Amino acid sequence: MRKRASDSASEAVEAEANGDRQFVTALHRGLDILRAFTPNDKAGLGNRELAERTGLPNSTVSRLTYTLLKLGYLVYDEGTGRYRMGIPVLGLGYACLGGMKVRETAQVYMQQLADECGDGVLVALGGRDDMTMTYIACARASKGMISLQLNVGSRISLARSAMGRAYIVGCTEAEREQIMERIRERYPDDYTRLEDEIADAAEQIRTKGFYSSIGKWQTDVHAVSVPYRAPQGDAPMLAFNLGGPAYILPPERLEEELGPKLVQLVNMVSRNGY
Repeated sequence: MRKRASDSASEAVEAEANGDRQFVTALHRGLDILRAFTPNDKAGLGNRELAERTGLPNSTVSRLTYTLLKLGYLVYDEGTGRYRMGIPVLGLGYACLGGMKVRETAQVYMQQLADECGDGVLVALGGRDDMTMTYIACARASKGMISLQLNVGSRISLARSAMGRAYIVGCTEAEREQIMERIRERYPDDYTRLEDEIADAAEQIRTKGFYSSIGKWQTDVHAVSVPYRAPQGDAPMLAFNLGGPAYILPPERLEEELGPKLVQLVNMVSRNGY
């Protein structure tokens, strides 16, 4: 049996949905095809690559890509035999962003903080997408020239990034247990270290209000992050992050200046009721 290369949510969801007559497996698999694409796939993906990333049989992938092509969600390049995402997918993304009032409120404060911090700093807001965090808002210094090359839609590791760890700390106990089990399955050799680092993130957030990640995601990148749950109980769990090159963000600056400022930003967004 083919190993699911992307370790998507399919196996977990199918296990949960076993025996659930309301669960439409075909729809789930079709969405898995769309989730397999990343911003780095500029040349597109062929059926074989999609099968490797999703773990689905080649015949199933062929039927799904054919259907998505007919609906416009995929575009086919006859010259390369590869698929790219179609315009309707973009419409779904903007419909999602448009429904997040917190994004509009936070963007103003995020831009103010990015301008205060200066060149090289990226302030971001993200939410969970399976085992990654997806950026839903970003801000850079207006006159900045250098910053992390991440934008709305970028995905980073849930287990290894500052934003992801802040999310894990802030989510419900049930979700946190599920995430940690997935981390154990995905990173068996690194699990003990990752578990300790996530526990450290929890302690930092408990005592300081923010988590400082010094070269944990990438050795040359430092960041601080804060979990955020809107006052409305039905709003999704999110996390704010402030990061940049290590030479611009030394640990002392993160601890003494930028971590507290990010906490202040989160409190301002919360006071606005989003």
